[in-house]
Amino acid sequence: MTTRKIVLIVGAIVVAVGLIVAIFVGGIVGFAFYSVGKSDAAMKAKEFLRTNATLKQDIGEVKDFGTFVTGSINIQNANGAATLNLKVIGAHKTVHASVNLEYYRGRDWRVSSASYINDHGDTVNLLDPYEARRFASSALLEYRDPSRGVITINL
Repeated sequence: MTTRKIVLIVGAIVVAVGLIVAIFVGGIVGFAFYSVGKSDAAMKAKEFLRTNATLKQDIGEVKDFGTFVTGSINIQNANGAATLNLKVIGAHKTVHASVNLEYYRGRDWRVSSASYINDHGDTVNLLDPYEARRFASSALLEYRDPSRGVITINL
């Protein structure tokens, strides 16, 4: 076997292994994006953004969302927190929004804050901080009554 053939065989093996690694890594990254984009937290964030009056006023009716939802979802025991970044496509323009969500004791996700950057570079808050505090703290107002079980007080 000549040196040229050996170099070609080694080169082909390196390219094949590199291609297999790239496909494997691409599959993991694709699965991660898919999982975040289809999660309950992402669905709640999209629902919130679709119905938010402030956002509708600036970009028009929400038509769609970008392909990728980025951010993080952290769950420990029955509590969780998520920060998601979404591209929001409206009737008049497109903006990038950030939505923070949380849940306590296995309940549904709740939006704790949301904002987007407008054309002037200003951050526009989409949720009144007092309203967000009410949502975030309402799940904490629970106590156990021996005769009636868990009692939740919603403000």
